[in-house]
Amino acid sequence: MSNPSFSRRDQVLLLSLLTGIFLVNFICRVVLAPLMPVIEKDLGLGHTGAGGFFMTIALGYAAGLIGAGFVSSRLTHRQTVAAAAAAVGAAFLVIAAARSLWMIHAGLFIVGIFSGFYLPSGLTTITSAIPSAHWGKAMAVHELAPTLAFLSSPLIVEGLLPFLSWREILALIGGVAVLLGMAFHRFGMGGDFRGEPPTFGNVRQMGAQSSFWIMALFFTLGITASIGTYSMMPLYLVAERGIDRGTANALLSLSRVPVLATALLSGWLTDRFGPKPIITAALLFSGAAAILLALLPGRLVLAMVFLQPILTVVFFTSGFTILARIVGPRARSLAVSMTILIAYLIGAGLIPTLLGAFGDAGAFGLAFILVGSVTMASALLVPRLQVPAADKPTSAPPQ
Repeated sequence: MSNPSFSRRDQVLLLSLLTGIFLVNFICRVVLAPLMPVIEKDLGLGHTGAGGFFMTIALGYAAGLIGAGFVSSRLTHRQTVAAAAAAVGAAFLVIAAARSLWMIHAGLFIVGIFSGFYLPSGLTTITSAIPSAHWGKAMAVHELAPTLAFLSSPLIVEGLLPFLSWREILALIGGVAVLLGMAFHRFGMGGDFRGEPPTFGNVRQMGAQSSFWIMALFFTLGITASIGTYSMMPLYLVAERGIDRGTANALLSLSRVPVLATALLSGWLTDRFGPKPIITAALLFSGAAAILLALLPGRLVLAMVFLQPILTVVFFTSGFTILARIVGPRARSLAVSMTILIAYLIGAGLIPTLLGAFGDAGAFGLAFILVGSVTMASALLVPRLQVPAADKPTSAPPQ
């Protein structure tokens, strides 16, 4: 379902609002990473316990993705986006006030649930308002949000920790998320239609497509390379490489600066050459960078801290473009839900927990080698992807 009545100005405004909401939504899921050395010390946690926080978010995110179709089939996609943004912020306020581990885990689970509600409805709103010839560029702009979140989270932490506790930092971020949700409810546009609920028939039809399972694997590896690796990178650099926390967080933030240009470039490349060659390159080079994170000696590893995210970000633009093309408009939110359900649960939940367990065993490096090897090998599956010929990139229609 598309809305040709949107002017170019409306499209830009809508994309800007959704990218802003996605940014804060993503910060709420990754800001614990640069805070983790402080949280570990304050709560007396080990690396495995710290990784468990990310597993809790991932479990909630999985539950949210499962429920997203039911929510958007009763509310409109626009209402779902507004409610999800405000609820994530409210959950962060609960976490900031929590005084027990189970309450923190409960709050993180809620953050995950409502974060899961956002992405299917947000992407469906974008593809309904913007012509398909420009989906690559639109997805690239939207995918600036994770990059900006990765970049800004360490800076937020290091800038505010001298003045605020980690709990107060979470409360501040939560307040901003609530305000954004309220603003989108008042001023947002687009997505004024309902989605497809995840009925057995719809899920079975989706699962019968081999391309769906291939994309689920690719997204799992993409999220592993981005969120999973990022979540434990500060602990790896501090505990295994002997870099102090402030320097590690500064490097983690600076490494995301060149990714902004790469993310935008990937949108043009996807529309120009098609998504399959871009995904192949992203998988090969991102996997190699993960292996080198473990193998390079001394401070040479810092080169991979910068290179790895640059190579990873280009995957998502092409990945979301393929998902939008292999299903019909009303089923796009369901396709995103099912794919990210699998990918996030493993890539952002199980993998950080396993990385923490490897770290406790003194084998952080081996974990990165395993992740990188599987990522590179998966590129062999790209030729099996079946993207409908009619949905290949075309020239832009007259405006």
